[in-house]
Amino acid sequence: GGMGDRKCPPAPYTVIPEECTFVDQQRLKLQEAPETVPTGEMPRHMLCVVDRALVGRVVPGTRVNLVGTFGVATSEGGGGRGGRGGSGAGTVQKPYIRVLGLEQEQHGTGRVNMRFSPTEEDEFVRFSKRPDAYDIICRSIGPALFGLSDVKAAVAVLLFGGTRKNLPDGLHLRGDVNVLMVGDAGCGKSQLLKFVEKVAPICVYTSGKGSSAAGLTASVIRDRQSREFYLEGGAMVLADGGVVCIDEFDKMRDQDRVAIHEAMEQQTISIAKAG
Repeated sequence: GGMGDRKCPPAPYTVIPEECTFVDQQRLKLQEAPETVPTGEMPRHMLCVVDRALVGRVVPGTRVNLVGTFGVATSEGGGGRGGRGGSGAGTVQKPYIRVLGLEQEQHGTGRVNMRFSPTEEDEFVRFSKRPDAYDIICRSIGPALFGLSDVKAAVAVLLFGGTRKNLPDGLHLRGDVNVLMVGDAGCGKSQLLKFVEKVAPICVYTSGKGSSAAGLTASVIRDRQSREFYLEGGAMVLADGGVVCIDEFDKMRDQDRVAIHEAMEQQTISIAKAG
């Protein structure tokens, strides 16, 4: 009769950690590619779990193709009134993908795998031999805006970029160009930024008024399950190999503007927070 009062244990086995074999596991947040997201919508996210040899294969901002199985895991903390560890624990199910295969879409430094047909390549070669090729490219920047020839030339140089130099002593000189547009209101600065956002393969557009240092570089977040800190990349990390457009640059707070100086000159972001 006494057995009826006892609750059944969740499993009849006891885990002995000393006898277990452990494998590495990593949790990734997969986000839709910016060019596939419909206008005006936020990109969707998906939790992915990789283990063993696949751990540490990718860095934030890398474009990947995944093969895996779709599953549902019990969310930490629960969704009931009991809160964490209360009676509501284990009621929220969270979908995830258990990754079985991982392939990077890597092509040069831009991480954009552009494939051109032989006809297009011939057209590019013919165009490059034209004496007025530079003028045509500059006029093609923001065609709805008249004049601004110097500004359009600067934007064209920005989009093409320069040549990165690696010196014998190990120093690197960046080949990319930073452009600062200064002018009165209504001169088309934001229109040119929007044009760059549309034509650049990788581009993140943000406004200085609502941009913080953490949102532009990287923020430190505590993982809900492991309780460890990790870095979540901001706009400049996600646009690695592409272009970052910051509108209303003068409206930024000074401490936020200082944070992007290192990224603009050294093209690295250093974070020293939370140990």
